[in-house]
Amino acid sequence: MNDVRKFSFLIFLYLILSSCEEKSNSIFNGNLIFEINDRMQTRLQWTASDVNRFVDFNSSDYLIMDDESKYDLFVLSKKKETVISDSIGKGVVYSFIGDTVLNNGKLTKILTITKYQDFPDMLLTRTSYINNTGRALFVKEIKNNNYEIIEGSDSPKFWSFQGESSSERADWILPVNGQFYQRNYMGMNNSDYGGGIPVTCLWRSDIGIAIGHVSKHPELVSLPVEKKNDSGNVTIAIEIAYDDAKKLLPGDTISSLLNFVQLYEGDCFRPLRRYSEFMQKSGIVMPESEPAAFESMWCSWGYERTATFEEIGDWELDTKRFPGGDREMEDLVSRMKQYGLKIQLWWAPLAADSSTKLLEENPEILMRSKNGNPYDITWWDSYYISPLDQVTINQTKELLHRFLSKYDFDGLKLDGQHLNAVHPDYSNAHHPNDPERSARELPNYFKLIYEESRKIDSHAVIQNCPCGCCMSYYNMPYCNQVVASDPLHSLQIRQKGYVYRALIPNTAYFGDHVELSDNGNDFATAFGIGAVLGTKFTYPRNNPNVKADYLLTPEKEKEWKKWFSLYNKKLLSTGTYLGGLYDIGFFKPEAHVIEKEGKMYYAFYADEWSGEIELRGLKKDRVYTVVEYTTDEKKSYPLNGSNPVIKPTFKTNYLIEVY
Repeated sequence: MNDVRKFSFLIFLYLILSSCEEKSNSIFNGNLIFEINDRMQTRLQWTASDVNRFVDFNSSDYLIMDDESKYDLFVLSKKKETVISDSIGKGVVYSFIGDTVLNNGKLTKILTITKYQDFPDMLLTRTSYINNTGRALFVKEIKNNNYEIIEGSDSPKFWSFQGESSSERADWILPVNGQFYQRNYMGMNNSDYGGGIPVTCLWRSDIGIAIGHVSKHPELVSLPVEKKNDSGNVTIAIEIAYDDAKKLLPGDTISSLLNFVQLYEGDCFRPLRRYSEFMQKSGIVMPESEPAAFESMWCSWGYERTATFEEIGDWELDTKRFPGGDREMEDLVSRMKQYGLKIQLWWAPLAADSSTKLLEENPEILMRSKNGNPYDITWWDSYYISPLDQVTINQTKELLHRFLSKYDFDGLKLDGQHLNAVHPDYSNAHHPNDPERSARELPNYFKLIYEESRKIDSHAVIQNCPCGCCMSYYNMPYCNQVVASDPLHSLQIRQKGYVYRALIPNTAYFGDHVELSDNGNDFATAFGIGAVLGTKFTYPRNNPNVKADYLLTPEKEKEWKKWFSLYNKKLLSTGTYLGGLYDIGFFKPEAHVIEKEGKMYYAFYADEWSGEIELRGLKKDRVYTVVEYTTDEKKSYPLNGSNPVIKPTFKTNYLIEVY
C-alpha cells in the first residue's frame, strides 16, 4: 500500500512540475529542433548525439525603439501551417502571431519559420511587427536570431567564422576567448573597406550554430559576436540599425530580412557549403571553372609602381613608355604570347583620380556623401565613381573591348579593396531618394564585366582581388578566379582557401604570390590546400630599385622550380577538396584533404609536431601506401585502412599522397 501511495505521489508531483514548464511549439528539421513558447521566445536543440546545453529559451527577435525601450515579450495567440513547393523545393511555412500591450493599443508580432526538405538542420526566419496603436512608433533597431550560446569545456571555448571586411584585414576564422566583440557590419567599415560574407558560424567541439541572411543582394546589416568577461557564453545576432529612427505609423508594418539559423557538428565548412547551396537554388549561381584559371602565374607587382604607369586614372597609354600608342601595346602582348605565355592585365575599376580627363568631363559620376563630398579610395589616392552611372558603364565596356579585343589580353585582374562594397550614394545625379541602391546593386557592375569579357573571349580569366577583404559573397558569381588577396601570413592563405572551397568549390583559388607567405617561401601552404601557385620574383638587372626579398637568386630558383614543377604535375587545384573531415579550429595539427584521380592528398601544418594523426576518409577494407611526395627522399610506407593512424615528426608542414 505504501508503494502505491509513493507511486501516486510521484505522478502527482510530476504533473505539478510539468504544469510549471514553458509550453512550447516544436518544429523539427533534420536533427534541429526549434521551439517557440507562449511568450514567443525560442530555443534550439540538437538530437543527433549527446550534446550538453547549447541554447536556452530567450527573446531571439525583438525591436528597440528610439527611447531605448525594448519590445521582446509577446503573448502567443495564433499559429498556422502552410505546405509550399517553390524553386527551393518542398517545405512548410509556420506562422506564429502574438501581441504585446501598449498604453493605447498593442504591437503585433508575426514570426514566420520556413523549413525545406532539401535543407535539413536549417530553418529560415522572418519577423514582422504591426503597429496596432493609435500613435506613431519610432524603431531604432530590429534584432533577429539573437542567441546566447552556452560555453563548452574546451580551450578555447569557441571557434568562429566571421565575415567582416575592414582595414585590420583580420583572420576570417578565429577563436573567441576572453572579452571579445566584433560588429561584422556588411556595409562600409572604413573609407574603402566593407562588405563580406553575411554569415556567422560559432562552434564548440561538439556542436555549432550558423546564422545569416539570404537576401539576393548585399544588405547593410551587422552580425555581432560578443563575449563578456563575466560570462563564458557568447551572444550572436543579426541587426538592422537605423541612423534615423524608422517611423512606424498606426497600421504600418516593419519586417526583418529573410534570415536563417542552422545547427551542425564540426567546423564552419558544412554550414557555409549549405548556405551557398541554398543561395544558388535561390538564383545566385556560381560560374563553371575555367581551365586557364588553374594555371600557375608570375606577376610583375614585384617591381611595384616603378614598373607601371605613373598615372592610372584615364587608362590611356603613357606616350613616354609607349610612344607608338596602341600599336606598341598590341606588339608587346603579341611578343609575350610567342613565348607560350598567357597575359593578364591589372585593372582597378571604379577608381578615378581627381585630375583625370574622365572626371573633368563627367564630374557627375562621382559618388557623394551626405555632405556632398566625394568618397576617398585611400590606397589609390582616388575617388569612387558610381557603378550605376551610365558614363561609368559605357567607359567600362569600351575598356573591356580595348583590353581583351584590341590589345588581346587573356584575362583581367580586378584589384583593390574598394571593389568589395561601396558607400550609400547621396549624389543628386543618381538616386538621392534611395542612397543604398548603389550598395545593393554593386554586384551588377561585376556581372557586366564578367559577361562582357566572356562575350569577347569565352576563355577569359577574370580574377577579383579585393585586397585584404573578406570577399563579398555577391561578387563571387562574377569571376572565375578568387585570390588570397594580400594575406598577412600563411595561415590566412589556408583559412581563406577553406572558406572559398566551402562556398565556391569549382572556382579556381589563387594562393597569391608566395612572397606574401611565411618567410616568403612557404609553397607548401598554397600547394597542400589545392591553391594555384604564384610568384612575383624579380631580376636585379631588370630594375635596381626592387626589394631584395623578391630577387630570384640561384638558391631560390632551385626551390621555385621544384614547387612549380610539382604543381604542374599534380594540379591539386583541380581536385575535390574534402572539407569537414577535420575541425579547422579544434583538431591539431591543422589538416586539409584533397581527393584526385583515386588518390588522397593530406596536408598537415604546425610549428612542430610529433605524434599520432588519424587519416580520415579512407576505407577500412583496404591497404594503402603513404608517400612523402614533396621531400627529396620520397619516403613511403604501408597503412591499413582499418587503423589509419600515422606517427610523423615534422616542422611547419607534412604533405603526403595516399593510394
